[in-house]
Amino acid sequence: MPARFPLDHPTGRLMDRRQALLLGGAALGLTVAGVGTWRAFADDTDDDGFELIPDVPLGDERLEQRDSAARGRQVDFYTAVPEGHGDGRGLPVVLVLHGASATAADFPRFGFGRFLTDAVRRGIPPFVLAGATGGRLRWEPSGADDPRRMVAEELPAWCDQRGFDVSRIALWGWSMGGYGVLRTAEVSPTAYRAVAAFSPAVARGDSVFADAAKLAGLPVSLWCGRQDGFCPAVRELAGRIPGAKAAYAEGAHTRRYWNTVTPAAFDFLGHTLSPA
Repeated sequence: MPARFPLDHPTGRLMDRRQALLLGGAALGLTVAGVGTWRAFADDTDDDGFELIPDVPLGDERLEQRDSAARGRQVDFYTAVPEGHGDGRGLPVVLVLHGASATAADFPRFGFGRFLTDAVRRGIPPFVLAGATGGRLRWEPSGADDPRRMVAEELPAWCDQRGFDVSRIALWGWSMGGYGVLRTAEVSPTAYRAVAAFSPAVARGDSVFADAAKLAGLPVSLWCGRQDGFCPAVRELAGRIPGAKAAYAEGAHTRRYWNTVTPAAFDFLGHTLSPA
């Protein structure tokens, strides 16, 4: 049975203790074949920014489990519909790719459903959010575990079962997930309406840089904090993606910074998904 969150479900300010112990608020170094060492920074737990989550009601927000053949395991599957739009039937979809320090189970406490309701209340055309746990593989295939195929094939199928409009899909992700949405769009550029990436964990010479030209004609928006270690690479990447828009402001690789730019990203995504 899906877990449904009531309207007064708390977003919470406390970080999962297991996550905090594993990450210790420090940077997490991962080694990827053919790329070398890259850094996926954990959220700064002393600068969480949860007070920036809009004080508005949740709509239909669910966390359930699905069997993923692409990943060879059961995964958390998250969906959120803006308040006032029932079960979201007929609405377009934004697929959400998480960073290395999160899973889809974290999305409720990150306040994504409330940001979504807030966007619609501000006049943005409604859409739904959907995401699943992709592990720490940069959303790249690794042997029999293929989170990118899960995003491309299984997530749309699960959304279609819910009655969402899977003919209109956009991508949104941060950090490792920012890399993931850009790479996913490069592999299948005609499958998506738009791409929004926060602080993408990119590096000169990686696949996203190599195939940046494949994003030509696709609305792409990037956001990155000026104090983020990825900022120089993000600036260079933005110059290589034809027509891409990028915004830089004070901020680091933290949930606080990402919460400050989520409204702008939802505005961008909502408008690019509509009209049908």
